[in-house]
Amino acid sequence: MIRHLANSRRIGAQALSVALMLGHATLSQPAFSQEAPSVKLTLKNHRFEPAEPHAAANKPFAIEVTNLDSTPAEFESKTLRVEKVIAANSTVSVQIRALAPGRYRFFDDYHEDTTEGFLVVQ
Repeated sequence: MIRHLANSRRIGAQALSVALMLGHATLSQPAFSQEAPSVKLTLKNHRFEPAEPHAAANKPFAIEVTNLDSTPAEFESKTLRVEKVIAANSTVSVQIRALAPGRYRFFDDYHEDTTEGFLVVQ
């Protein structure tokens, strides 16, 4: 009887140890391992391409802007709540919250008269 009780305790301790290790491994994994989708924009000759990119509604995403001009630009949008300087010949990525369907204006604050676009969220 004493031997049976000792074996039961040892097996119980081993089972608890395995359960704790599995639980720890599960808890340490990130909840979402997928990257947010990305909308890619190019800025060249003070114009955005595409001028009307599209994004999915109600899901966060990133806007990746590549400035191919030899001067800096400032990617800005009051409706998207974004303001980001982009050095000449470089790329930046801006995280955008989930948006309702609509049309959201963006522009280069340094050249607003020629550099404008609209993000279409559907």
